[in-house]
Amino acid sequence: MDVQWMVLLLLIPLLLWTSSTFVFYFKKCFYVAWMMLLAVVGIPLCILKSGGRDVENMRIIRSLVRHVKYFLGLRFEVSGWEHLQTEGPYVIISNHQSSLDVLGLMEILPDRCTMIAKKELIYAGTVGLICWLGGIVFINRKKTSDAKHVMADAAQTMLDDQIRLWVFPEGTRNQKGDLLPFKKGAFHLAVQAQVPIIPIVFSSYSNFYLRKEKQFKSGTIRLNILPKIETRGMTTDDVADLTDKSFNVMRSAFLDISHSVTQSNGPVRH
Repeated sequence: MDVQWMVLLLLIPLLLWTSSTFVFYFKKCFYVAWMMLLAVVGIPLCILKSGGRDVENMRIIRSLVRHVKYFLGLRFEVSGWEHLQTEGPYVIISNHQSSLDVLGLMEILPDRCTMIAKKELIYAGTVGLICWLGGIVFINRKKTSDAKHVMADAAQTMLDDQIRLWVFPEGTRNQKGDLLPFKKGAFHLAVQAQVPIIPIVFSSYSNFYLRKEKQFKSGTIRLNILPKIETRGMTTDDVADLTDKSFNVMRSAFLDISHSVTQSNGPVRH
């Protein structure tokens, strides 16, 4: 048994050095396992701090998660910090490529800010529990009526509790090199609450992370925080135009920063 463990320990660094596929699965498994372990540490801290579910627990989650990028060989370059210096509640929208987005989110997460996430996340073991403790709003994407009801409640909660909400308007993960059309929920939310929208764009991960090709190298992610888009005075009739405007602004920024990152780092080699 000791010999088998010794051989395994010797094989791991060899495979990390020679097999990009092994590196991909090793990093993915490590990421999931480490996040679940961090949640085990964070759950009692959240309960001690706030006594239960509270957006203030996101401070604890943010501080626990920020170091994970170093283990995965990732680096963030952030521009537009000044656009987050906005008082009161607002809606943040960003593109969504993979579960790695959480690391960028925690890199710049403002105080009193939580997320809107798919309902399935609550069943993700310790991670699901700590998400609930952090005040994350869960929606059932398959039932439009339920999602609209949750969004309406969220708009009122934003104003009553002075919180910010982070939404992924594409509605699903997308690594196709462009943005998917935006769903309108985030924009209805912002208009109903009469709060500004702050778009945030993550550069493409394609220069270091390709899920289908099983590639996961070290790399740089650029986060571009764009100027806020006001919704004051808008009504439901303006939501479609607001959605299109936000999409066009973010798509332009996405293509621009993704191109510059690929030029500086080079594409993943197959």
